[in-house]
Amino acid sequence: MSLERRELHDGWTAQAAAGPAPAHLRDVVIPAAVPGTVHTDLLAAGLIPDPYRGANENLLAWIGLVDWTYRTTFAWTPDGHTRHDLVFDGIDTVAELSLNGHALGDVANQHRSYRFAVDGRLIDGDNELVVRFRAPVPYANAQSLALGARPRPYPLPYEAIRKSACNFGWDWGIATYTSGLWRPVRLESWSVARLAEVRVTATPDGAGGAVDIEALIERSPDATDHPLTARLAVDGPGVPAAGAPTADADIAGDRVHLRVTLDDVRRWWPAGYGDQPRYDVDVQLAAGDLLDATRRAVGFRTVRWDTEPDAAGTPFTLVVNDQPVFVKGVNWIPDDALPARVDRARYEQRLRQAVAANLNLVRVWGGGIYESDDFYDLCDQLGLVTWQDFLFACAAYPEEEPLRSEIEAEARQNIVRLASHPSLVLLTGNNENLWGFEDWGWKRRLDGATWGAHYYYALFPGLVAELAPHVPYSPGSPFSPGTTWDGAVQSGFHPNDEAHGTTHLWEQWNRRDWPTYREHRPRFVAEFGWQGPPTWTTLTGALDDDPLTPESPGMIVHQKAQDGNVKLTDGLLSHFRMPADMETWHWAMQLNQAVAVRTALEHFRSWAPHTMGAVVWQLNDCWPVTSWAAVDGEGRAKPLFHALRAAFAPRLVTVQPREDGLAVVLGNDTAEAWAGTLRARRLRFDGTESARVDLAFQVAPRASTTIGVPRNVADPDDPAAELLVAETTDERGLWFFVEPRDSALPDPDLSVSTEVTADGTVVTVTTDALARDLTLLADKVHPDAHATDGLITLLPGESARVLITGAGALSADALRDPRVLRTANQLVVR
Repeated sequence: MSLERRELHDGWTAQAAAGPAPAHLRDVVIPAAVPGTVHTDLLAAGLIPDPYRGANENLLAWIGLVDWTYRTTFAWTPDGHTRHDLVFDGIDTVAELSLNGHALGDVANQHRSYRFAVDGRLIDGDNELVVRFRAPVPYANAQSLALGARPRPYPLPYEAIRKSACNFGWDWGIATYTSGLWRPVRLESWSVARLAEVRVTATPDGAGGAVDIEALIERSPDATDHPLTARLAVDGPGVPAAGAPTADADIAGDRVHLRVTLDDVRRWWPAGYGDQPRYDVDVQLAAGDLLDATRRAVGFRTVRWDTEPDAAGTPFTLVVNDQPVFVKGVNWIPDDALPARVDRARYEQRLRQAVAANLNLVRVWGGGIYESDDFYDLCDQLGLVTWQDFLFACAAYPEEEPLRSEIEAEARQNIVRLASHPSLVLLTGNNENLWGFEDWGWKRRLDGATWGAHYYYALFPGLVAELAPHVPYSPGSPFSPGTTWDGAVQSGFHPNDEAHGTTHLWEQWNRRDWPTYREHRPRFVAEFGWQGPPTWTTLTGALDDDPLTPESPGMIVHQKAQDGNVKLTDGLLSHFRMPADMETWHWAMQLNQAVAVRTALEHFRSWAPHTMGAVVWQLNDCWPVTSWAAVDGEGRAKPLFHALRAAFAPRLVTVQPREDGLAVVLGNDTAEAWAGTLRARRLRFDGTESARVDLAFQVAPRASTTIGVPRNVADPDDPAAELLVAETTDERGLWFFVEPRDSALPDPDLSVSTEVTADGTVVTVTTDALARDLTLLADKVHPDAHATDGLITLLPGESARVLITGAGALSADALRDPRVLRTANQLVVR
């Protein structure tokens, strides 16, 4: 008999069991969704307000102090199978489980699955399954006392519990303190044997390749010597239509290895470098009849990170199929602070936004979660390579039990689950913990206590070598290759040395201004970013403040960064004056965020191949908040999205300061050579040409070329009223000689016309004067409207066409409203 899976998602209820629940909820039994959390259940029952709205976060903090009991009843009758397991793909987080009054076990790890044999506990008829959750906040506090306090950046000891760190709040995140069955629950019934673990590797070899599987078999106690066979079949592009190649083997014991070779395979490539062909791998277990089966989708590619020291230090270069890849990346956080609400459609929307922004890498940050299979499958499909942190962030973590065993179990499960994905190019031990140990005062405060080094330098690399030797591993981010741990000290280069490996750059946001990004020439930037508020529709939809100001109560609740508004102000004033009204403040801060990141990205890209990647903090948000995200908590793109799209375009013309003056850097991230004439002009703001030079250029595929600008063109006569324009036939780069606030930007007359097409509304904007960073804040016209381009600078007499999707026909009158049609000029002209 083949293994049968039965979802147990119906009939669940939830009830407060202990703790400071409001009086009106203490005896209330509410329907519960599985997968889900207690927050979504209380919301669905109308018993709590939206935690994301206004100041409700603090009003609902009691939820994390309450024990909750979930229960359901399911019918069962003997089905002929000899084994029955209850499987929980995700339990958040600390709970005891029972079936028909019999204890199944205690759990305390959100990041792993659990399986319980329930033979002898199932009854013919109705069966009661109960999950009693312990409140996460007091549990974490108690564990911190038991294990010893460790350094961390936030008040609650998230390092003492295996739960998403940002669930306790972060400098962009709401604290929710969730409990619930956040991933599927099912009853698995089987006989003789099942596939307990299947590891799949696809290895290219010249024009062909091979698929290998290693399977771990669990046998029923009554069938330990039962003859078993395994079959591997592979199908996909280029496989003969007559039938998929197969391999078969008899199984002796509990393990089996199978291999299928293919004479001709198509390679899988990152976005922008080729296609993403995938192959279906089917594994079957049989004892005459089929017992169990599973399928994986794989891609053939090689991957490594070049860290061979050179004269400048130690590179960190992604190499796929022997092709160096300039990484155009973003950091990813959970897309909802109630992550059970994120389904495949939402993942796809967000990841397609990443592709539209010309990205090719997504780093899953270590303070969040291991995302669902849908996330990684979509990354495979879209060509977004993934960098997965193990889930440790910004804190010292105890190495003692019970955490130690739980951490090994979760790591084993997730390495096996993720390793077959062609998009997975890096597993990383932690976020910023190696750096924190060196620079954040941890050594004194730890006073000899463990801090996680065993995990990063011993456990994780050992597990990766055992379970997925084809997946590269790095002990942390940031990290300097060659650094080691001898049990007392880290030896080697400083973890955040920009000349070696990966670097995080946060001084600009925290203490300095964004033009100082140009002082750095890192080999690879794994984190940097600048804050800005969410879109206007998202912001006003989440807040009830009247009047709404940058410091009104709801705004402060939705600004989590330490001194965040102070840093926003300090980061603006060198470039623009402080606006007097809220909507203009909102535009100014969004624009400054976009320009800051665009400036940094163009700078980093201009130094390729010395610098071979930049990973922006961050792509997405988990709720409506002022943050570093390019896409806000409601899924709306901020102006930063357009900055990413422009700076990461396949071909880029950027003007950069160099030691001997201004230079134009042409970046060609395509497979074709790029040649032509570069025209560099110094123009007055009214369009009058002051100087010009035409220079022939040729850029090899996947390369850059730097061309110095002659002094007679590069040196301004009137810095406040001139700019340098460098352009080819299809790309343009600009250089302004002074900050906008010190410039003579005019007040342009912008004419707007619209044309409705099958894709949306095409907006044509024409200007009579220089218009800098023109952007349509289309969500103010319709909440679903998205402008596909923005931050466009138009010279006098030029026009731009922008497609607005998601909202059908939009009127020109609505779009020309100066609240909607924004420019940098509006922040300068008085």
